[in-house]
This record gives sequence, structure tokens and C-alpha cells, in this order.
Amino acid sequence: MTITDLKETEYNAYYGKYLNLIPRETSLIEGFKNDLITTLEFFQSIPSDKLNFKYAKDKWSVKEVFQHLIDTERVFQYRCFRIARHDSTSLSGFDENNYTKPSQASNKSIEALLEEFKTVRQSFMVLLNSLGENDLKFVGEANGSPLSARAAAFIILGHTFWHINVIKERYL
Repeated sequence: MTITDLKETEYNAYYGKYLNLIPRETSLIEGFKNDLITTLEFFQSIPSDKLNFKYAKDKWSVKEVFQHLIDTERVFQYRCFRIARHDSTSLSGFDENNYTKPSQASNKSIEALLEEFKTVRQSFMVLLNSLGENDLKFVGEANGSPLSARAAAFIILGHTFWHINVIKERYL
């Protein structure tokens, strides 16, 4: 199953900006494996004096962006799980800005964030490996829009690309 199998009816158009960053030949499982390695390497390479840097007053620090990736992955893993189990209950949205302060990301070490990301990503990969193709194609509803289980997973890959690009452009 590759990103090219995904249909526009499986997700809200807003997520196109993330999905369009994923190379067309990317398969779901291999994409997750490769992204785990590249994301860990990327955040390990950031100089320690840049980890709490904010490029503007009301923007997140690099650590807060990393925590945002982790938090969002948790939310989308949950969505993927519920939808893949053919749960047709409408899943609520979330306001990522409300998660920043209570996350205490700025007080965490980069090692703790790396371990947290690795653990959450590996958990998502175990879930994906346990799902059948029909379950991944199942379309539920999240935040008032259609969302398939596989779209929830692919969105996470694109979301990570998006934020790493932002860090490269505005923080480093």
C-alpha cells in the first residue's frame, strides 16, 4: 500500500499540504520505518543551544515542535485505531496549541523527547502491522470530515516532513 493508493475522499483537503510532501512511491510501513530513523537523526543533530529557540515571540521552540509531533502522532494513531476497527463514531478534533504548555516540552531533555518519539512511533508501526488492507481503507469521521485509517497514518508522515522543513527554514 503506497501513498498513490490514497483517494482524496479519504481525508479533508487541509491535509493535502502534508500528503503532497510524501514521495509518491512511499509505502506505509517502509515510510514509517525510514521516517523514524531520519526524524531521530534530525533532532539529534540540532545544536543544544537551538533546542529552546523560538523564531518569533508567539511561536513554539524546537523542543515544543518536537513534542507537537509526538502529541499529534498519538492523536492520529488513536484515530487510525478507532477507524480501522470500523468505529463510525465521529472523533473530535483537538487544538494543538492547548497541548503545548502542559506538555512541559521545554523542561524535557532532548534524550527524553527522542525516546518518547521512538516509543510512540514504534507503537504506531506495531498497530499498522496488525491491520488488514480493508481495515486500513475503512473511512470514519474525525473533526467533522471523512478520514480513513490509512490516511490518518500517511498524514503523520507528511506532518513530520512539514515540521522538519519549518525547523530547517526558520530555526536553524
